[in-house]
Order: sequence, then structure tokens, then C-alpha cells
Amino acid sequence: MTAQRFFVTGTDTGVGKTLITAALLLNARAFGLRAVGVKPVSAGCTLVNGQLVNADALLLQRYSSVPLDYAQVNPVALEPAMAPHIAAARAGLDLRADVLAAAVARVADQGHDVLLVEGAGGWLVPLNDTETMANVAEKLGYPVILVVAMRLGCLNHALLTAKAIEDAGLILAGWVANSTGPAMAAFDENLQTLEQRLPALRLGTVPFLGKSSTPDQVNTWLDGTTLFGR
Repeated sequence: MTAQRFFVTGTDTGVGKTLITAALLLNARAFGLRAVGVKPVSAGCTLVNGQLVNADALLLQRYSSVPLDYAQVNPVALEPAMAPHIAAARAGLDLRADVLAAAVARVADQGHDVLLVEGAGGWLVPLNDTETMANVAEKLGYPVILVVAMRLGCLNHALLTAKAIEDAGLILAGWVANSTGPAMAAFDENLQTLEQRLPALRLGTVPFLGKSSTPDQVNTWLDGTTLFGR
């Protein structure tokens, strides 16, 4: 089969990208596929045994069906929990889209059936004075999965992001409606509007499962057939 690669972005930071990405890794495994997840750059890391590690990247490492070294999952780990370009500047590092994309490509070259690449923050989070996470996605050229936080403002954020993905010449492969809180006014109407206007299939609607929800729980609300059932 042809290897399947996807870039996972969100309508904002804190929208559940990591949980959805890890759940999609489980979903792919259910189709008998060797699936791995990577997060090229992370901010908000802690020092463990002399190495900076990020909780989100560790989750992707744990839920990948093929063992990867941490440095393969998360080649750039930044300690401060802030925008990557600011955290990198404080650490004396220069983030570049081509370097991050090359790190992803090295994992892709290992021949896994499925590779999910989780971005940092939203689509246009800066990396340096001229580049954003979108430039990493453009260099990779992978179809994009959009995680939409179902809360006030989601229509504008989702549609703007989808338009930016299209303008970058990339395909929106699917989207996930993720409930980040216990209630949203006019939830069904907002969901229907997104279904009418987003140019891709909804892969699932995840209810609010609490702050300690797991990828296993989230996976029960996702259907990756259009992505992995080929």
C-alpha cells in the first residue's frame, strides 16, 4: 500500500491536537497499519535525566505502534511554555522550516504505513521572523487534518484555517469536532454550519470527556475509514 502521511493542525493552541493525533494512531492500528506520530517542535518541556521532554511528544511516542527514539518524535524541545519562536530565541536557537521538515522526512523515509505530524499551536504560529508552522506543512506537502475546538469563535477560526490551508496548495483531508468544555451554545447548529462549509469529511465529534481523557477514550468517537481504510 502507499504510505499515508498527514499534518495535524488546530484552530488554536489547547484544542486537543495531541489527544486527537494519538487517537488517530490507534485508529490506524485498528486497520492493521504501522502508525507513528511526531511533533517536530514543542515548547513547555521539562528536564528528565538530562533531556528536555514534552508531555505531548511523549504521548505520541507511547501511542506509536513502532518504537521511535524521543529525538525522532520531537527533534526540537524548548523549555518555556510559550510561542516557539520566542522560546527558541530565549534558548539561543534558530528555528527553520526546512530543518524541521527534514527531520520529519527522515522518519517518513523509514517506511511506516502511517505518519502523523502534529504542528505546534495553530496554522500560522511563527517559527522565526519570516516563517510559520504552515511553511513546515508546505515543505512536507502532506494532506492536513484540522482539529476544531467546539467553542465560541470556532466558525471563524475553522473557516479561516481551512482557507489558509487551501491557499497553501494543500488538501484538507478531514476534520474533527472536539469539545473542549462541558457545554457550547447552539452546538448542533455550529456543527452543521461547519459540515456545510468545510471542504472535507468530519472524522468524528468528540464530546467533552474531562480534563483527564485518554486517546483510547477519544478513539471511540473517531472513524478513520476515509483516511486508513484503503
